[in-house]
Amino acid sequence: MILVTTTPAVEGYTVTSYQGIVFGEVIAGVNMFKDIGASLRNVFGGRSQGYEEELTNARNQAIAEMQQRAEAMGAHAVIGVDVDYEVLGADGSMLMVTASGTAVQLARKTA
Repeated sequence: MILVTTTPAVEGYTVTSYQGIVFGEVIAGVNMFKDIGASLRNVFGGRSQGYEEELTNARNQAIAEMQQRAEAMGAHAVIGVDVDYEVLGADGSMLMVTASGTAVQLARKTA
């Protein structure tokens, strides 16, 4: 499993090699039933559990894809990770989630 962190370093380890920038991208459509539920929440208030689940799933998939690409490059970790969100489509029915970071190799620091 590739370590993923938003920090520029991993405590207790030294970056020994920078493998390059890695990305994971997911474009997810939100189905009609979740749209209806979100519309009702918009009128009556409250959280849209359907949209939140879609967002969580898309984010997890983007991070997993980024990890797979880093692993294919021989990396031990991805540092400086950033996750971005964008709404796509004329009607805003598509969600794009992008995860990016720097794939690195690590060595444990010695005392």
